[in-house]
Order: sequence, then C-alpha cells, then structure tokens
Amino acid sequence: MSGTLAELVEAQALASPDAVAVIDRDEQLSYGELQARAWRLARHLHGLGVGPDVPVAIYLERSSALTVGLLGTLQAGGACLPLDPSYPPRRLAMMLADAAPPVLVTSGELAGRLPAYDGRVVSLDADAADIARHPPTPPAREIGPEQLAYLIYTSGSTGEPKGVMLTHRGLVSHNVAVSRLYGLGPGDRVVQFCSIGFDVSVEELFPTWASGGTVVLRPDDVPILGREWLRWLRRAGITLLNLPTAYWHEWVRDLKALGERVPDHLRLVVAGGEKALGSAYRAWLELGGDRVRWLNAYGPAEASVMATVYEPPRDRPWPVDRDPPIGRPIAGTTVRILDERGQPVPAGGVGDLHIGGVGLARGYLGRPELTAERFVSDPDRPGERLYRTGDLVRMLDDGNLEFIGRADEQVKIRGFRIELQEVESALARHPGVAESAVVAREDEPGDRRLVAYVGAASGAVPTQVELRRFLSERLPPYMVPSCFVRLDALPLTPNGKVNRDALPPPGDPRRELATDWVAPRTDVELTLASIWRRVLGVDAIGVDDDFFELGGHSLQAIQVIAEVRQALGAGVGVRALFEAPTIARLSGGGRPQ
Repeated sequence: MSGTLAELVEAQALASPDAVAVIDRDEQLSYGELQARAWRLARHLHGLGVGPDVPVAIYLERSSALTVGLLGTLQAGGACLPLDPSYPPRRLAMMLADAAPPVLVTSGELAGRLPAYDGRVVSLDADAADIARHPPTPPAREIGPEQLAYLIYTSGSTGEPKGVMLTHRGLVSHNVAVSRLYGLGPGDRVVQFCSIGFDVSVEELFPTWASGGTVVLRPDDVPILGREWLRWLRRAGITLLNLPTAYWHEWVRDLKALGERVPDHLRLVVAGGEKALGSAYRAWLELGGDRVRWLNAYGPAEASVMATVYEPPRDRPWPVDRDPPIGRPIAGTTVRILDERGQPVPAGGVGDLHIGGVGLARGYLGRPELTAERFVSDPDRPGERLYRTGDLVRMLDDGNLEFIGRADEQVKIRGFRIELQEVESALARHPGVAESAVVAREDEPGDRRLVAYVGAASGAVPTQVELRRFLSERLPPYMVPSCFVRLDALPLTPNGKVNRDALPPPGDPRRELATDWVAPRTDVELTLASIWRRVLGVDAIGVDDDFFELGGHSLQAIQVIAEVRQALGAGVGVRALFEAPTIARLSGGGRPQ
C-alpha cells in the first residue's frame, strides 16, 4: 500500500468514487465526495501554513464533518491533534499550550466553548464558502512516511498529559496489518464507536477506508446497551465492532439479562484496552458468539494502536480457569520480554514487555528525557528501538503472551490509560487536601474503578462533592475517581511510602453527601430509584442524590439510560444523565424529558 494515510484514501476514491465511505445518520458521503471535501479543506489549510509536521487541532463532535476535518488535515500534510469536546476546558487548554497548533478546525457551535487559543480558528460551517472556493484537487505537498500523522495525548505520570507522536509509516503499517487480519472489504460496515481522543478511533476509520468499506458513525442519542442498541446495529447492517473491553464485558451481561443473542450480521468483534475475562468469553459463546470471530487486541498508543492479537478457537468450550491471553505480534511488530537489566527472561518467566517494529512512535512531544527512558535500544538489533511498555507478561507454551500486571502505577479503566500520579497531582492542588492516594479497585470481577483516599489539611474537610467538581474542571471524566474516602492519615509502609494494600474498601458514598435525603415520591421516581439501586449497588437512593457523586461512572450511566428507555418508553437521550444527574431532575417533574 501507499506511504501515507492520505494516499490510502485517495487510492480508494480513485478506484471506487461512488462507493459509500461514511454514513452519518441520514447523510451519506461517497468516497468521491469525502475526497473532494477533504481536498478543498486541505488547500484551505495549506494556505494557512499547514504542512509536514505541523499539528492541526481537530475540535469536532462525531459527525461527517469530523471525518472531513481529519482527512483534510492529513491531505494538507499536517498532523491531526484530536480534541474531545467532552474534556474540561482546562485539560484542552493544557493540550493546546503543549502542542501549540497554529490552526484549529471546529464548528460554529463548538467554537464558543473553546478555551483561550491564539491560533487561527477554521469553522467548517462559518468558513464553508471560503473553503468551497478551492478546487477539489490535492495541494502541493511533500509528505514522507517518517512525518507526523497524529498527535495523541495520554495520561502522564508528571501530572500533565503527554503527546505521543505517531508517524505515517507506523500507521500505514498498522492499516495494512489490520485490514488483512480483519479481512476487511467493500461489503463491511464498521462503527466509529470510540472518542476521537482515543487511539482506537484511528483503527476504526483508516483500515476501513483503505479496504473500501463504510464507516458508520454511532449516533450519540442511541444508548449503547439494551434492545434499542441491538435494533440500531441490525438496521445499520454493522459487520464489525471494535469495543473497549470494559464495554464488551457489560454488553455480554446486558445480552444475557435481555435474553438476546449476538446479532446475526456481525462477523467480527474486537475487544481491547484491558484484560478480558474468561467468564465473559464463555458467556459470549453461549449467546451466539460462536458464530462470530472474536479477537482480543493489545497495544499502547506508542506502538500505533495495536501490537498483539489473540483469536481463540470457536469450536470448543473455553476453559473455566483461564482468561484469554493477548496473543502474538501483528505483522511489522516484534516483541521482547526483558528483565529490569534489559536482558531476556528465561522461558516461561515474567518480564517487561518491549515492543519494536515499524509501528513505533517517534517519541513524546517536547519530552526528550521521557522519550529516552521509554524508547530504548534493542539488545538483539543494533540501531533498532524498543518501547518499554511497563506491562508484565509471560510467554505461554503455545507462543501467546499472557498479561500479568503492571510494573508501575499505570492502570486501565474502561479502556483508558491512566497514570495514578496525574490524578494525585490534580488532587494535591486542592487547598483542603494534605495528602492523597489513588488506586484502581476491582471489588467485583470486571468492575474496575478509581478510588481516591484523601487526608484533609488542618481545619479543612472537603466533601466528595467539592473534590469531584474540583477534579472535573481539570481532568477528563474517565480520570475522575468514582469514590473519595477521607482518612485521618494514610497508612504507611516502614520506609514511609503509602501502603496501598492497607487502604480500606470504600463504604456507602451516601454517608458523605451534603444533600438532605428525600425519598422517591412518584411512580417514575420509584422506577428510576430502582434502576439506580441495581446499577450502583446503593441501598438508599434519594431524589436529590447525584448519580456520579454516588460513585456512578460513564458505563453505568449508559446502562441506566438503556434501562430507563426500556422501562418507561421515554425518549431519554444518552447525555440526559450527565446533564440531569439526580432523579428529581431526570424525572422532569413526572416523566423523563
């Protein structure tokens, strides 16, 4: 295949200009139309100085405009810097200050929500006439395979996010490997499911386009659980789903509870982001998953989205006492299991997974010391690099890799990579916090969540509500702990470090809420309270209690909305619970609005 992401799509547009490239609700873009819009935008951006290695911020909701914005940036030779509109302004401001993109692509609706920004803002609707004046032909450009295609920000152990610099060479290699591995072709319809700030979104888009398939944008107002989700999958004719492992676990439980089976038209489901449970895979097979290819994918952003993959045999039961391994390296990727001295571990031993090959990122933007620490020399191949993942693995007898755990305090929550130090650093900025520790607890299998333990400063007693709101202004939603536990002092080890093993389990979150408790009064409120109790595992729910302050997280919010729509037949949008997080507000005085 060609050497850049832009050329992958151009080749398909020339070969099949009338084939459908994007479906956004009732709107369809053919490859020819997508290419023409992207070329016009590329020429516009090129005129603003966008070229090789120049980052362009993309601040757009999931829409056909988003696909044009991403592709137009690449066609201009720039590097996409995706900004998730759900992130708090402070987080976005931090990313913009670090990357310093001279141009930002957005819409008129979102432009008013931008944090302070000194660069040039291009609004795809407000500037549509100026963009349309350009001819639908590629601008003059010189894009090499080693130049930047994407700048993806991940959680950082220093308290600030860090930008991973992904090259065309690495992502094109990934596209080729994934297209072949998935067996993608013109008949496929692939859901664009993940946030654009999550590197898997790259895998949803470009391998599909490189293979002539159709990207179907997931509507924000359709719950991603429940019968309505299944109806949408069937109507849209989806053939491939690429899902965070935590969501796939929840979907399996949801299918079982509904008495439903895996949709017949699905031919492939890919799960990735954290450890997959064998119990979930056994249930999946019983629900019709034996008819569907299922892959367990693994890979950090630093290795261009995916590094290894495992496909279990579907013709026999999965063992009771085993979780799926993370598999073998994909094409173009090498793996090494090394000890703390950088030497290979003995056969069957546990070591730090190191990844090599053409997919490696250039490094971290503006972080040469961190780049040198994490991207090390390959002891077996002079001049080649390896990325030291910090993931502990073991090579099984059949050659597959088994994930054991982490060598540091990085965790995965619902598919998102989180450095606990970054959350602790944000907490430390609250004037009422003297000390803190943040841990990932999994008190129930498959339900992993962040819990913050806080020692209050002298005379200061911050509440859960205060701490949650404080962090929500600084961190994306997936990094805000589900629960805050106040302690007189954090337990310490003999050498003076926080003894994380001695931190107590969180109690009932209601004990720290500041609201006066009011019982549900109407049939609708009673129904909502019943759903909340079941999802949250909290016995007493008052109508003024905040769902998220009770420990609810985004995946549970999706589950609640799906159950509310099923129980009440009400048109509650997916974002309703985020905008009205109490029963009193969600019920709208009688029925959900």
